[in-house]
Amino acid sequence: MSGLPELISFMLTPTALVLMAVGTSLGILVGAIPGLTGAMLIALSLPLTFAMGGDPALVLLISMYVGSVSGGLITATLLRMPGTPASMMTTLDGYPLAKGGQPGRALGLGIGASLCGGLVSWVILVLLSQPMAVWSTKLGAFDFFSLVMMALVLIASVGGTSLSRGLLSGMLGILVAMPGASPATGEIRWTLGFHTLDDGFKLLPVLIGLFAVSQIVHELLTLHQPATRVDAAQSSLDWRWSDWTRYKINLLRSSLLGTFIGILPGIGANIGSVVAYSAAKNSSKTPEQFGKGSEEGIIASEAANNATVGGALIPLIALGIPGSVIDAILLGALVIHGLQPGPFLFENNPQTVGVIMATMLFANLFMFGFLWLFAKRLAGLASLPRYILLPIILTFCVVGSYALANRMFDVWVMLGFGLVGVLMDRWKIPAAPFVIGFVLGPIAEEHLSAGLMESGGSYLPLITRPFSLVFLLLAFCLLLWSLRSVLSPKEHQP
Repeated sequence: MSGLPELISFMLTPTALVLMAVGTSLGILVGAIPGLTGAMLIALSLPLTFAMGGDPALVLLISMYVGSVSGGLITATLLRMPGTPASMMTTLDGYPLAKGGQPGRALGLGIGASLCGGLVSWVILVLLSQPMAVWSTKLGAFDFFSLVMMALVLIASVGGTSLSRGLLSGMLGILVAMPGASPATGEIRWTLGFHTLDDGFKLLPVLIGLFAVSQIVHELLTLHQPATRVDAAQSSLDWRWSDWTRYKINLLRSSLLGTFIGILPGIGANIGSVVAYSAAKNSSKTPEQFGKGSEEGIIASEAANNATVGGALIPLIALGIPGSVIDAILLGALVIHGLQPGPFLFENNPQTVGVIMATMLFANLFMFGFLWLFAKRLAGLASLPRYILLPIILTFCVVGSYALANRMFDVWVMLGFGLVGVLMDRWKIPAAPFVIGFVLGPIAEEHLSAGLMESGGSYLPLITRPFSLVFLLLAFCLLLWSLRSVLSPKEHQP
């Protein structure tokens, strides 16, 4: 890693501090508004970073990432509306505790746990990312192909309640990535004679369409749904120093679970919070309080979902494999700014690795301070008139897609994938496997082609190379486990 003095000097410049403050606060604002997501914010902000250097761009985008996961706890606690899917479990205990007369206590617990989860995952990010990157240099082309296959199976397995829909979504993402130049040979394919497709579908318009335009349509159809609100104006936030020792086991366990679940590609913060919440309930002395305003439940959910951010950054910078939709966008940002994620990032751009790690730390501190000062006021954002908010967001969608290459084709792609997103949501096909398949498909093809060139066209190294064999076996076991859980007879429901 580059010299620590140079890194500290950069992170303490007015530009970096302003970008962190703006990114974190915007992330929190978007996370606090149900219907808006961190993926939408970062996808829309990516074109704004084209004129920046790589390091300032990453400072802004990673700060948004941290803030967007944290902001959802506000509306989850006070409105029983999770601002982000990651805050789904927080509604189970945060809202009952707030409605029972302790909104300040509910918010304080969530904010304190969010800080703890972020700090624990930052420590693991610093400790694990470089060793993982060094280890990854021992992997060959077939090994990387098998690793990507394992990631795709894992993503499909957790892509929703239906394994078949998760697999279908991932395969559709790979299919959509096929038109344009082959990543292996450079040959133009599947363009149907349209030269605008020679370079394929760009990641940014696809993401904006799937996550922003489709969500705008959904919000237009649900404009008149009322929200139940808890008045927190007269209540002060309550997080005591004694809570660190009282809940230390729950905080540490939930943070570690969230971090290591974040490392697994495609699972995400919502699954991390569910697992940590279940672990907290199973080990609690008062499990009957869960779902009725349990402080342990709030802490488990918020510590875990914030910890997944640091966990997901580890495979992104060490292996070049995105752990979530937002990480897929960050992968695109790295490539756009001429940076190569993976082990070569540590060798060629050590300063950038340091910036990513330092931003993760500073953004969590900014997040804690911002939420502590403004959490109660942010709940009113959910009641903003959507007939004002939605046209502004749509305008940013159009501008962001057009700015990518200054052509209307990308705007039409964005609108087309907005329709695809609406249909996928209607048919309960998860979007996350689609996006990760879209990103990982070309990577898998490129490594497979490189491996076949090395082996003279033989597929045998897929099972003769130890790492490749282990990854393929893990993928097969994950698929069997998922099939078993899907095909096993359901318990009788009363």
